[in-house]
Amino acid sequence: MFYGFARFVCRIVLVLLRRWEVYGAENLPASGGLVLVSNHISYWDPVVIGCAFNRQVYFMAKSELFEIPLLGPLLRALGAFPVRRDRTDSNAIRTALKIIKEGNIVGVFPEGTRSHTGELLRPHMGAAMLASKAGVAMLPVAVSGTRGVFGKVKVFVGKPVKSGEKTRVVKADLEKASGQVMNQISSLLAGKNTGKS
Repeated sequence: MFYGFARFVCRIVLVLLRRWEVYGAENLPASGGLVLVSNHISYWDPVVIGCAFNRQVYFMAKSELFEIPLLGPLLRALGAFPVRRDRTDSNAIRTALKIIKEGNIVGVFPEGTRSHTGELLRPHMGAAMLASKAGVAMLPVAVSGTRGVFGKVKVFVGKPVKSGEKTRVVKADLEKASGQVMNQISSLLAGKNTGKS
């Protein structure tokens, strides 16, 4: 399987060149649908996060990336799927829900873009909406050190944030859930609630 081979190679590179460390990987459930939520500071974040787990993560990625020759087919081969950021993308939502309902993990960067300062940006509500519609938990993940080509890369995995399935999604509930998971990510970056795996 291409994903498994790519993960194996990238893990070797991360360990040898970036002194990669993962904390709390045991917090990822062994099975079942899930929405993985992370901060976003570098193009390398999906690679670093995907390598942290033995389960495949299907990342939502901005649609523009899929228009780049070679990169687009590579992203699709790795299980990523496009999302339009200029409007509500019904196709991306349906794809994500299908993946989750099949018992898999969808990876989302709720900030919507990379933070150039490293500070957390205001989250969009898409991840919370997916978790609510699918009735699954959100798993907070924090990454640090992924910018550039030198320095230690770390991944911190928090405990799942439960989300009961709702037939009617209320904006206030989504805002609250989005804020809670971003607070978890902030705590992980601050060194709280971690345990080396």
